[in-house]
Amino acid sequence: MNTKAHRNKRIVVKIGSSLITANGRGLDLPALNEWSRQISAIKKEGAEIILVSSGAVAEGMLRLGWTVRPTMIHDLQAAAAIGQMGLIRAYEDAFHSSGLHTAQILLTHDDLANRTRYLNARSTLRTLIGLGVVPIVNENDSIATEEIKFGDNDTLAALVANLIEADILIILTDQDGLFTGDPRTSQDVRKVDVADAGDPSLEQMATGNGSSLGSGGMLTKLRAAKRAARSGTHTVIANGKENAVLLRILSGENVGSRLNASKPVITARKQWLSNHLQICGSLTLDEGAIRAITINQKSLLPIGVTAIKGDFDRGDVVACTNSSGEIIAHGLINYNFTELNNIKGLPSEKIEEALGYVDDLELINRDNLALED
Repeated sequence: MNTKAHRNKRIVVKIGSSLITANGRGLDLPALNEWSRQISAIKKEGAEIILVSSGAVAEGMLRLGWTVRPTMIHDLQAAAAIGQMGLIRAYEDAFHSSGLHTAQILLTHDDLANRTRYLNARSTLRTLIGLGVVPIVNENDSIATEEIKFGDNDTLAALVANLIEADILIILTDQDGLFTGDPRTSQDVRKVDVADAGDPSLEQMATGNGSSLGSGGMLTKLRAAKRAARSGTHTVIANGKENAVLLRILSGENVGSRLNASKPVITARKQWLSNHLQICGSLTLDEGAIRAITINQKSLLPIGVTAIKGDFDRGDVVACTNSSGEIIAHGLINYNFTELNNIKGLPSEKIEEALGYVDDLELINRDNLALED
């Protein structure tokens, strides 16, 4: 195998309901085992992989004997709660045969809109992939309401890609990619091999219609690719039934449709931090800390902070300034104002002594720092 895992260090793979459940005939265990085998092979080359899987509602419907996807939210919640049991057990068995541990992560939109829970989710995912575990993420349909539902797992996959700053998002579906029209109703169409994720003409090609089991469609996949591109993530939409599809995509083969992020990764991440978050306070840094984050591209540690202002919470955005008040950077803080007031100027190994616990050894991780131009 000759994959490019070293170029795609962090990968999010999303698998749709129609693939997971063999079009409503129960979980497609042979297909699930095959995707697990490919993911295992990719991980052995050094990549970090998070799997976003649909299928809980569909599996629950099968167990309940329902043939039509319900529209009432409480029915969907019940089906998801029942189906999640079988779905995760199947994944656990499949990955266990490859010697890999799995972990179940259930998220709602509110988890990622709230900055504290956003950082908690990010820390959990980073810890799991650092341990070599394959996190399996799904929307928490069993408790979600209309106000906090992602609406489809394509959007969830894009948000996870933003969350962990993925290099590539692979959306596996039952179509060969994006076409200039609907290939199910017209033969006079062609597949789009490569395009810009933000190209507005792409959405005109999509019908937006999904399967009877899922809630997404090509339109949601295109919007997911556009969202993922905000943090510099490229997206590939491909047919999950293709032989060795994940290995072929990562080896550079022209499989499916590749939708590229138009801006360099670092620029996109900085824009995401700069444009979407409100600054809630400021930290004054000493010269050593300024050199560490600007020249050496290190994370910010409490020992380098000399003063703080504001009333911020964990997960808020703070400005990092020099002694003259000039802004050097801004980023997501891992401790609130009170906590930081007790640990500023201390080495990281003294955090537990000062607070009685340790959330993070870093005040701001380098991935969550955006330097000023």
